[in-house]
Amino acid sequence: MTVAIQLVDNDGEVAESEPKSDAGNRMVALDVVTVSVLRSHRLRQQEAQLKAGEAWLDSGRVFTQANGAWVEPDWLSDHFDRLVRRSELPPIRLHDLRHGAATLALAAGVDMKVVQDMLGHSSYALTSDTYTSVLPEVAQSAAEAAARLIPRQKAKKTAGLTSGSQTPGTPAKGSPRARTNSKKQQVKAAS
Repeated sequence: MTVAIQLVDNDGEVAESEPKSDAGNRMVALDVVTVSVLRSHRLRQQEAQLKAGEAWLDSGRVFTQANGAWVEPDWLSDHFDRLVRRSELPPIRLHDLRHGAATLALAAGVDMKVVQDMLGHSSYALTSDTYTSVLPEVAQSAAEAAARLIPRQKAKKTAGLTSGSQTPGTPAKGSPRARTNSKKQQVKAAS
């Protein structure tokens, strides 16, 4: 689907406008189920257009009023709010669905650059600053993925000793006992 024009409500007057940035003018990839739903919607819309005849207003929109006219942004937001209340869902705004989609995409492992393009953000930093802290599991997943790239040697079994531990009975390097043993070895070598 292509995003090229948006409807903007300025004090009750609706007008067409280009997206806020060049990045907003974009293609949006859709999954096959959504494409199927949209095709079914389009068939129903074409049937409505045939029934309406000359009364049909060809707005060129995917989602329209029953007569083909565009759906005003404030009406859509109000209608969405009523559906949320009727469904007894927690309060959520229509615009929050956009954030939900971005959050789910990141949780699914989608690259931040792809999410930036999907949202039409003008900069990577905007997307990253907005969504990086949203999902700690995304950060954890990134840390684990980076760690998997680092080649590691298999650890040697050390009979329960921690890294840097000495063999039982061996004095630690630099300890008074180790210095005494070192002097004894030097004396023996000189004799």
